[in-house]
Amino acid sequence: MKRTSDRTDLRAPAVRPGGAKADACAVAAAALLVLAAALIGTHLQNRYGTLRVGWPPLVGQWMPHLGPGTPAALAVAVAVVAYGRGVAARLPWRPLLLAVWGGALAWTWSLALVDGWQRGVAGRLTTRHEYLQVIDRFQDIPATLRDFHAHILIGAPDNWPAHVAGHPPGATLTFVLLDRIGLGGGAWAGAFVVTAGTTAAVAVLVTVRRLAGEDLARRAAPFLVPAPAAVWTGTSADGWFAAVAAWALALLALAVTGRRPAWTGFGAGLLFGLTVYLSYGLTLIAVTAAAVLLLGVRRLRPLPYAAAGFLVVPVVFAALGFDWWEAYRLLVTRYYQGAGGVRPYGYWVWANLACTVLVVGPATVAGLRRGGAEPVRSGRAALLRDPVPRLVLLVGSALLALLVADLSGMSKAETERIWLPFALWLLPACALLPGPRGWLAGQAALALLLNHLVLTGW
Repeated sequence: MKRTSDRTDLRAPAVRPGGAKADACAVAAAALLVLAAALIGTHLQNRYGTLRVGWPPLVGQWMPHLGPGTPAALAVAVAVVAYGRGVAARLPWRPLLLAVWGGALAWTWSLALVDGWQRGVAGRLTTRHEYLQVIDRFQDIPATLRDFHAHILIGAPDNWPAHVAGHPPGATLTFVLLDRIGLGGGAWAGAFVVTAGTTAAVAVLVTVRRLAGEDLARRAAPFLVPAPAAVWTGTSADGWFAAVAAWALALLALAVTGRRPAWTGFGAGLLFGLTVYLSYGLTLIAVTAAAVLLLGVRRLRPLPYAAAGFLVVPVVFAALGFDWWEAYRLLVTRYYQGAGGVRPYGYWVWANLACTVLVVGPATVAGLRRGGAEPVRSGRAALLRDPVPRLVLLVGSALLALLVADLSGMSKAETERIWLPFALWLLPACALLPGPRGWLAGQAALALLLNHLVLTGW
């Protein structure tokens, strides 16, 4: 393996062209899983009302509709399917990153606007469960943080709305600080989430290039634009959380492959610290971080800098009076006081995976199928040496984190948005697919159908 100052060079991989029948079987099995989740979920919800979702397994309601974003969404889909592979192969690297971000922005905005400006963007983060409902209660930020724990439980005086109570205060402070700089209200909040959230695609590409080589990163690039995940990136706050986590991993990848790990390592640690103060569940991003370290050529050098960066955020919040562990303990109680205590684990433990299929799309399912067979073909010795097994290890770590979240019992429904930070890292598995145009069309078609047939909760 040849080392350079800016990236890890790896042999260009040979993506195997065969396996179309097995790919089709995997996609068919995933479709049956979604169908079962929809039929069984509808029966359970109609009979018992315990799922607490309008269109099982998704939060939403059946509402076929068109909107101002429809023509733009169709145009972006056609452009990506027709030209995505060629653009990804020919553009220089940095312009390609900008092109992917621009494509993801256009795709996410157009899908959000299918529901209209107010319903699709400006009003999304202003509903009764959302963060913008409590902006006025953060006039004195240190005092509010010291008192944050007292309002988590249902029955507590002035208890926080569900999403505020369900996250560390870093999530709400994002929108408080936007308000403080003059970007208050639902429109600015929605625009921020889309703009920041779509940068996650760039972070994923940077990481894949560093750890598995530029060829696989270029093959993955078109699939990061028309992913069905964009339906929830615009405009749930979890799109913002996904971007922070993705850039933490990208900076860590730069630190373990570059010659100057101090600043990238410190930056990675700082973003990891912020990540766990945006969402309690994102502590599981440590699984993928461990995979990045394992794949790095300088695994240990960045660790002191990353640890120093990570400590900054907990120290600041602790100094301001917020106790992460106490808040998490109270959150577990709040979770079972609400819908989490009613929703049946026996259904959601597998229906969550059906949600994930809808978020990542059929191409990712086929890519994961190919990735699962790769370690057997390559052998143990190639796992940390050859590009494809390295990509599989990176993607597999995100899948493992997602499965741990699933089995924990703290992820019952709403995973189409909650698991965005993990689901985005499954998309690079599409780089393993030959003949990408048909798969890109399948990804875009699923996203368009979901957005036009179902009025999602986010």
